[in-house]
Amino acid sequence: MRAVVFESEGRLALQERVDPVPGYKEVLIETAAVGICGTDIHVFDGEFEGTVYPLVPGHEATGTVVALGEGVSSVAVGDHVAVNPSTVCGECEFCLNGKQNLCRSWNGLGVVASDGAAQERFTAPIANVFKLKPETDLFQAALIEPLACAIRGWDVLPRRLGDHVLVYGSGTMGLIMAQLAPRTGAASVSIIDINEQRLQTAAEVGIEHRFTNADEADRKVWDVVIDCTGSIRAIEDGLPRVKAGGTFQHFGVAPAEASAKYLPFRIYRDEVSIVGTMAVLNSFGRAVEMFEAGALTPEPMISHSFTLDDYSQALDMFREGTGRKLQIRPNDTESRAFLS
Repeated sequence: MRAVVFESEGRLALQERVDPVPGYKEVLIETAAVGICGTDIHVFDGEFEGTVYPLVPGHEATGTVVALGEGVSSVAVGDHVAVNPSTVCGECEFCLNGKQNLCRSWNGLGVVASDGAAQERFTAPIANVFKLKPETDLFQAALIEPLACAIRGWDVLPRRLGDHVLVYGSGTMGLIMAQLAPRTGAASVSIIDINEQRLQTAAEVGIEHRFTNADEADRKVWDVVIDCTGSIRAIEDGLPRVKAGGTFQHFGVAPAEASAKYLPFRIYRDEVSIVGTMAVLNSFGRAVEMFEAGALTPEPMISHSFTLDDYSQALDMFREGTGRKLQIRPNDTESRAFLS
């Protein structure tokens, strides 16, 4: 079996590995698709807290069940599934208080210390495996994991009817957060990206207000401002655009040691809330249901798929900001471009 391995910070290799065997309460999954996102870049560059090398990346995954470990009865061989990559200790203060995503031993498959799905087959705990409908597109469904993160993001936002929302970043997460905004009650949603090709994707998924600079917008302040870039420049531009009494959300993953400037007096005077959001919390099952209910327009979001041999090319393309959602399809024999 072949697998992409991050051997150390900034170094990857394609390796031959022994087929994994599912243990107790585990399933073996043949990978259909695994999305590449900014977290993978941070992990590869050594910027994600806690990563242990060597590591097989890949946390936005779908596939087909090919073997069952002892004690598994909720899925069968041949079922199509999506996988929640987050695992926790279940015993710490945060786990016991219902805040498992803040577990100090939080482990993301393909992110921290457990191998992910950028390999032909991988194992996952049955508690993290969610069955899909037979008619659900298995490749598009790799968007369920980022959708689950976005649902958690909206869980910690006000979600008031009539709010005006501004999103920084027209990549996958920005597009998902923006598509969910009307479902949370937003009267309008605007999106900012310096990459005009990405703004074209926003148009194709139905986002009406699109700008390369927030100064171009008719509005000057918004009830909710969401940064999906992790860029300090974007964060520092977005915070002053929050309306008095409004909320700013750090959604994008900034480098662990990065810092941003803001005006404490303004946060005090205008009662601006600043909130963070981390991974998935009781939202993966809802994401499956929302995806299968049509909450996203997935077709314009996926532009390219790559084989394991072309993983480095996919990383380079992601860094360049070209293409849309890029996927690794480990069992494909050729890379493909679906959109130019």
